[in-house]
Amino acid sequence: MEEKVLKAIQDEYPEDFSWCYGCGRMNEHGHHFRTGWDGDRTISIYNPKKEHMALPGFVYGGVIGSFVDCHGTGSAALYLHRKNGYEPGDGAEPPRFVTASLHVDFMKPTPQGTALKAIGTVHEIHPKKYRVETEVYAGETLCAKGEVIAVVMPDTFTAK
Repeated sequence: MEEKVLKAIQDEYPEDFSWCYGCGRMNEHGHHFRTGWDGDRTISIYNPKKEHMALPGFVYGGVIGSFVDCHGTGSAALYLHRKNGYEPGDGAEPPRFVTASLHVDFMKPTPQGTALKAIGTVHEIHPKKYRVETEVYAGETLCAKGEVIAVVMPDTFTAK
């Protein structure tokens, strides 16, 4: 049985904030990454498509970078949403985050045809700034490690 994220923070973002190529549900061409809780850690599951290859049999590293990036900002949103007393699905609009820094280390080639799982741990640096450490697995194989510094999206980020 394939794992799924049932209550994702991205499902709670208003439509105006749901266009990200990585995690936006409104972007018909995007990846639609979804991030939820797995105990006190965060989780995202993704099945790369055939066209996401680096070379036959392996996933393109840019997809992994995007996966780590969106998992990081989604994880920070989950963390702050919970800190504020809410959970995905309870109707409260969650905070939105943007990436201040993204770092990815590729540990092993990532095979195609296998669901990828991102597992994240969130560390609060400041009430508006979080560090998210992420490990990306293909099956039991650790393929990448990443770190995102995520900051609360400033009000000036959106067009008025």
